[in-house]
Amino acid sequence: MRWLSEGKTLPVLTVVAAIVLAWYVGTFVLNAPFERDQATRAGTEIGFSQLLSRTMAQERPVLPAPHQVIEELWDTTVAKKITSKRSLVFHAWITLSATLLGFAIGTVLGVALAIGIVYNRAMDKSVMPWVIASQTIPILAIAPMIIVVLNSVGISGLLPKALISTYLSFFPVVVGMVKGLRSPEAIQLDLMRTYNASGSQTLWKLRWPAAAPYLFTSMKVAVATALVGAIVGELPTGAVAGLGARLLTGSYYGQTIQIWSALFMAAALAAVLVMLVGVGERLVMSRMGERP
Repeated sequence: MRWLSEGKTLPVLTVVAAIVLAWYVGTFVLNAPFERDQATRAGTEIGFSQLLSRTMAQERPVLPAPHQVIEELWDTTVAKKITSKRSLVFHAWITLSATLLGFAIGTVLGVALAIGIVYNRAMDKSVMPWVIASQTIPILAIAPMIIVVLNSVGISGLLPKALISTYLSFFPVVVGMVKGLRSPEAIQLDLMRTYNASGSQTLWKLRWPAAAPYLFTSMKVAVATALVGAIVGELPTGAVAGLGARLLTGSYYGQTIQIWSALFMAAALAAVLVMLVGVGERLVMSRMGERP
């Protein structure tokens, strides 16, 4: 048990246990009024133990219990075929495809804008303020506009959702890369001038390696926001597939357990994507000579 107390396992398990306990308490508090109302309508009394068991097993609870969410996740990921429209894996793949496309476009766009901002004073003074101002517009307001405009010109399906993901994901890449490309010290830039290095040589041999840690850090934020953008992009379209569609149908029919299971699947998907970016970061930085 020494490894348990000395490492991070015990603190993490303690926090998780506290969250689960608070969740169960919240489930009882929020679901109990319905059971009491039902008992009052039936003219019967309900004891604490009976009240507790009923609040943890409601079909459409205000707040589902953790075990209900876990059962739903198991049923919709393991018990269902991945080709079934009731499978969360199927819906997660639909959302993931838009996420990855939007993340790729956003990363390329963000890096290109960052290079332009660093190397062009006019872009620095004109484009950067607009990049910052673009993020003040709520995504829930702009997403329907993007969907409607693209549908009017015959573009539908994956691309509109990917562009919404791009809108959210390019910003952290721009900010991170601008910071990274400007991170070399003046003495290092002077040394490159001494070597008579061109602008492109300075970029690839000095600025780009210096910006690599900033790029991967910003990509971790970008890939998570890209997932949010893909889910938001599914909401105004009335999509029949994707995690956003699961959230919509759950809200329409009061299936709170379905809503929570979709949210947990989205959180797990985001965690996996961030972890994959982290793996790529370790591989690249190790290749560049960074010691663990």
